[in-house]
Amino acid sequence: MYSFMGGGLFCASVGNVLLVVSTVTDYWMQYRLAGAFAHQGLWRFCFPSKCYMQMESIALFPAAYWNSIRAFMILSALTCFAGIITGILSFAQLSTFQRFNRSFVAGILFFVSTLFILLAMGIYTGVTVSFLGKRFGEWRFSWSYILGWVALLLTFFAGIFYMCAYRMHKCQRLAGIC
Repeated sequence: MYSFMGGGLFCASVGNVLLVVSTVTDYWMQYRLAGAFAHQGLWRFCFPSKCYMQMESIALFPAAYWNSIRAFMILSALTCFAGIITGILSFAQLSTFQRFNRSFVAGILFFVSTLFILLAMGIYTGVTVSFLGKRFGEWRFSWSYILGWVALLLTFFAGIFYMCAYRMHKCQRLAGIC
């Protein structure tokens, strides 16, 4: 049981770090604009000489897309962090309620974080491919975007590990081993 929780905690911690790095960096996409390479993230877009904040009149996408992607990424990082705290507390197992199991709650929080990441990445991917695929020939997703997908996998596996720990604890409790 503790090995599952330890593996889940490791995956969640690495996933949360990657999630924060992915959210704050400016390399979600790289493209060629006016003969020069440019890159953009969720907050800024950069040309070789200077970076600019994403604004509705300047950015490639409407503000509603940026705001929804940012909101889902921030919510996923906060949910993952709450899951990490709950996961750490689940090692103590000092729950006074028999129906409340911290391993189960941590697993659910990691799955909710995974859902938020999936929504953000899905919106970004769909809008980018439909918009840039038609207008620009030379563009590609970059490393910040890839870190977001890796964070999705890690938070999902953290949820799986914590659900396995919950099931083991439940089986042990029913068998009277605890």
